[in-house]
Amino acid sequence: MDATLETVRRGTDRIALHVYAPAEDAPTLAVLWPAMGVPARYYRAFAADLVAAGMAVVVADLRGTGASAPPPSRASAYGLADLTDDVDAVLTHLKPRRAGRRTILVGHSLGGQACALHLAAEPASDVAGLALLAVGVPYWRRYPAGRRLPVLLQTQTLAATAALLRVWPGWGFGGRQARGVIRDWAHTARTGRYPALHGTDLESALARVTTPVLAVDMAGDAYTPPDTVSQLLEKLSAAPVTREHYAPGPPIDHFRWAKQGTALARRVADWAASLP
Repeated sequence: MDATLETVRRGTDRIALHVYAPAEDAPTLAVLWPAMGVPARYYRAFAADLVAAGMAVVVADLRGTGASAPPPSRASAYGLADLTDDVDAVLTHLKPRRAGRRTILVGHSLGGQACALHLAAEPASDVAGLALLAVGVPYWRRYPAGRRLPVLLQTQTLAATAALLRVWPGWGFGGRQARGVIRDWAHTARTGRYPALHGTDLESALARVTTPVLAVDMAGDAYTPPDTVSQLLEKLSAAPVTREHYAPGPPIDHFRWAKQGTALARRVADWAASLP
């Protein structure tokens, strides 16, 4: 399925939106935010599955990734706070398309964290629901015992390298990233807590979010095992949560679920239809 491309200006950066044609009477708009370093086009099959399930769909490229521009450089100073602000800017841009429809945020990995933090930072947000697909807090202590120290070492080494080079070159992980994105991701991996956002204590703010959440962990996912998902849900203590596990049959992992997502798309659509 082909998508039309729109852009949202964010200072000197541009966020690319891939807009998929919905059924005219689609009651829900799903705005999907990808994982770190994963371009929006990777989700084309899943977007088509969501459209087939009766939803309107927009997939955003994270800042500096895919069709968003420019690519990260040593001059790129943005971090997780900016990615979170991008969610609000995109929702504002989509306001005419959202009229008469409920809006849900669908997030994968880092994109899902930005969506959750948007709801924490914007308590008046009109988003009807948050679908977290393979999204957790990458806190090293919440990984299986044999992986804890390797996760801590990897995340902190990436942060040190990005600080030294003033950009993460994408060597074997995460694609090319602004140093601030890697810094904030590594902070969360080290401490289990999010850095403050424009002076807002995100830990307290997450605890006040009441938006319904669908949280799905994936079979074979080494990057976001179930206990890391649980930690994020523990922070969303006031939100009504539906927790599920996705194992469609063919082998999947942190990424491949998007290529085997037909049943998951139907589940997301059914859950969205149950929202106010």
